[in-house]
Amino acid sequence: MPQNDTLTGIELEFDSGFIPPPYSHVYRISLDWSKGELQAKLDLHYTDREELSENEILDEGFTPNDDYSYDGPLNNTWIKAISEKLANTKWSGKSLEEGGIIIKPIESGNVGKVKVPADQEDWIVFGQDIIQAIYETSKKEAPLTIHYRLVDTETIKDCFITIRFSDREVIFTEGNETRKINWEYTVQLMKLIFTPDYHYELAKEEPGKKRGAYIECGDGLWHELGKGVVNIDPSNDVVKRIKEIFSDLLND
Repeated sequence: MPQNDTLTGIELEFDSGFIPPPYSHVYRISLDWSKGELQAKLDLHYTDREELSENEILDEGFTPNDDYSYDGPLNNTWIKAISEKLANTKWSGKSLEEGGIIIKPIESGNVGKVKVPADQEDWIVFGQDIIQAIYETSKKEAPLTIHYRLVDTETIKDCFITIRFSDREVIFTEGNETRKINWEYTVQLMKLIFTPDYHYELAKEEPGKKRGAYIECGDGLWHELGKGVVNIDPSNDVVKRIKEIFSDLLND
């Protein structure tokens, strides 16, 4: 693997494999910082949609054309993130058979050999993070904001977390006070938040006022933890952990 001082870029290529349309897709990301500033190129293409009707595509929450291309700058903070990711990656000696992600490091402007990460899921998530950063940078999407409300017998505490993939910063806001919180800490929190079952038939457009904990994950719908948000595995109390982390943030 190239050393960080000679690494000048990276290419990622992803194929969703046997996932059916309209979800099936491929993308290629090229990141180049050989001239100091990070330049990104993205080509995202959804595949095999010709076998579906437009209504079938819309029913799954997509649009008739979800392909996307970008060619422009990306915040330089991603250079360090990518370099560290590469340095800590273990590689597989096997080629991909059913889709997945491959990496091509670029050293001193020269594209290296194809490498296959052993931990495919980890790199697939990282690739999605880069795409989200591109979406935010190009104003295609706004940063994700998670709202949280804790109601006890005497008080109502409201807060929210804004996750900016564009510059890998997370802002915690309570009232008129804001502070940055650790990126990796927030990534783990996001994994917890999206682990339980969300019962949308119980969701409300307004946060609750009765004793309890409520969360809104960016779509405008509020869910009560423990009722509208429940653990999938009874032996893994994720809901309790989410409450504990937000309680820590509110009391920090």
